[in-house]
Formats: sequence, C-alpha cells, structure tokens
Amino acid sequence: MEAKLAPPAALPARAGFLLAQLGRAAIRSFSDALAPTGLKPPHTAVLVQLRARGAMTQQALGDVLGKDPSNLVALLNDLEEAGLAVRRRDPDDRRRHIVELSRRGAARLEDAERALAAAQDELLAGLDEDERAELERLLTRAARASGTAAGWCHGD
Repeated sequence: MEAKLAPPAALPARAGFLLAQLGRAAIRSFSDALAPTGLKPPHTAVLVQLRARGAMTQQALGDVLGKDPSNLVALLNDLEEAGLAVRRRDPDDRRRHIVELSRRGAARLEDAERALAAAQDELLAGLDEDERAELERLLTRAARASGTAAGWCHGD
C-alpha cells in the first residue's frame, strides 16, 4: 500500500484545492471499491438514476446525468449486455427508447452501494457522524449553488 504523504507546507489550504485532492482520492477509492461488482462509477451513476427516477427516456436520462448521447449509448450498451438495464422502444414514439433498471441491476446496485459505503467510511474516517452530516450538508449546498449537483444530491 502506498504511503500517504501530507501536502507540503507551501501549498495553500484552500477549500477548492482540498476538495480537488479529496475528490481524486475518492474517485480512486470508489473505483477500487466498485471493481469487485464489475461496475465503474459512470455505470453506477446510471443505475442510481434509474432506480431513483424509474423508467425514463434515454434522452431524459442523458439530460439528468449531463452525458453526451454517444457516451450514454456506450454506457447503456454495457449495462444492457450485462443484464443490468433494459432498453425498449417507446410505444408512443418509436423513435425514442425507454430505459429501466432490471432486477439484476437493482441487486448489483445494492452490492455497489455497500462497497461504496465502506469506501466512504474509510475516506472520512477522521470525521465523526455529526461532522460527516455537516460536511454533506455544506457540500450539497455548494454543489447546488454551482450547478454541479444534478442527479446526485438528495432531493434532486
């Protein structure tokens, strides 16, 4: 395991810099945690939205996730091939596809969420429960104010 080095004293302790550093650590940690489930973070994001919002058009899903249509198609192809999502033609407009979470996808998402919760616990081990709740509240507020919260924050 790699040794964790403290940032040099010359680096500014600015919130944005610290968030970027923590974000990189979170991405690595979450990707590693998801590996045994066979999912990657973008696939997980799709499954989270399908569970939260139910069946929806492919275009609406792309809008929620802020994904380019061709990138979304690639993700959906992977998920459909693995049996985790289902695409079907919209009976009201045959040009559109409806996407929904499969039972297998829901079960895999539960596995992924357990793995992600363990990774988050490790990432935030230096904070107690109240501090974690406050951090989440503040980050949610900042993300919403900056327009980066789409599809992820509670209550979206």
